[in-house]
Amino acid sequence: MEWVYLVYVVPTLWASFLIWKMWDERRERECYILNYQCYKPPKERMLGTEFCGRLIKRTQNLGPSEYRFLLKAIVNSGIGEQTYAPRNIFEGREGSPTLMDGIGEMEEFFNDTIGKLLDNSKVSPSEIDVLVVNISMLASVPSLSSRIINHYKMRHDVKVYNLSGMGCSASLISLDIIKNIFKTHPNTLALLIASESLSPNWYTGSDRSMILANCLFRSGGCAVLLTNKRSLQPQALLKLKCLVRTHHGSRDDAYGCCIQCEDDHGRLGFHLAKSLPKAATRAFVDNLRVISPKILPIRELLKFMFLSLVKTLNKSNSPKSVSSTGATKSPLNFRTGVDHFCLHTGGKAVIDGIGSSLDLTEYDLEPSRMTLHRFGNTSASSLWYVLSYMEAKKRLKRGDTVFMISFGAGFKCNSCLWEVMKDMGNPNVWDDCIDGYPPHSLTNPFMETYGWINEVEDPYTYENIPEFLK
Repeated sequence: MEWVYLVYVVPTLWASFLIWKMWDERRERECYILNYQCYKPPKERMLGTEFCGRLIKRTQNLGPSEYRFLLKAIVNSGIGEQTYAPRNIFEGREGSPTLMDGIGEMEEFFNDTIGKLLDNSKVSPSEIDVLVVNISMLASVPSLSSRIINHYKMRHDVKVYNLSGMGCSASLISLDIIKNIFKTHPNTLALLIASESLSPNWYTGSDRSMILANCLFRSGGCAVLLTNKRSLQPQALLKLKCLVRTHHGSRDDAYGCCIQCEDDHGRLGFHLAKSLPKAATRAFVDNLRVISPKILPIRELLKFMFLSLVKTLNKSNSPKSVSSTGATKSPLNFRTGVDHFCLHTGGKAVIDGIGSSLDLTEYDLEPSRMTLHRFGNTSASSLWYVLSYMEAKKRLKRGDTVFMISFGAGFKCNSCLWEVMKDMGNPNVWDDCIDGYPPHSLTNPFMETYGWINEVEDPYTYENIPEFLK
């Protein structure tokens, strides 16, 4: 009996122990969101129609042709009148920003949002083990992450990552860094900071590809508290299921379609090329190709494989299904594996394009459309405003899945899937307006107020321009 015991029972117990240990260690490698806080600037920094008109008026180097282009861009952007801009724009100094304008803009965000997040989460700054900060278009010495550490007096051994130049998709890049740290460092608390500094990046020239950025980007930011601590799992809001990053920087057209540069007169701005939609589509398709098997049920993947095989055998030459926006529709039904879609608010065309590609309903697109209307494109932080809208509307229930998709300069497309750990209902920055969304109409008042510019006959002179625009 002892021989049988040694040969069979002991190895079985040992194998069971190893299996339990592997499962137990994997639990400590999970990535959870404990809490997050979006940033809402003061009301006096809202960009209403009247102020935008004055802002355009004082912008030099613009003529009737540029006014028409701006009018069309603003009206079709999907952005409303309650978005926010930096202080130096309201002070009339957008054409001559200082370094302190950018730093002050970021510190205002840091001091407000990080403080609220830590207080609401009952977490001390000294408990933070990892700090990841992504601000793409502002670099300072000491770094912005050092300013946060100094202000909140964090520990001397906090692991710090300060990202710049990563564009609108930087949130998920930061998340990927934290996820990988969690794999080897158990019982860790991480703080993710995402924003963009607009103060030093207002374009004052007349190049249309660079004027467009002035119409799209708005002030905002978000702080996210993450952990892999098993003891904090009951408090978690979301659990990361998978994350996929796609980078097309090796393609020249993709690399140059979304880039900070100077125009012919040496004025610094952000260039958005006509090749941007094509580059975004390629990156999007490549990203979906990798993440689809990770998030869709087997039955949907088998169905796709069967239909693809039938199509190949029949040697069908039928054209691809193309939507009215020109985007190729995916043959996969993503709603079979995803309950909610959190899309980057890059603009109305971006939301329409993703919606057409994935065959989404207006219900699916509502959070992104409303976020774009209320807060504009807040760059890397925009995904969290969209998530906050879903939460404020009490859409997120335990067991639901949330698919995040973002695009950024480089050119990059990053995506991830979250599992909702508990019913969520915190209104966050939507607390004072969520009941008014969606509004009855998203019609932009700019056309009603400034539509007369389309009646100006000579697009190259100021002869027929009203006095207040001369």
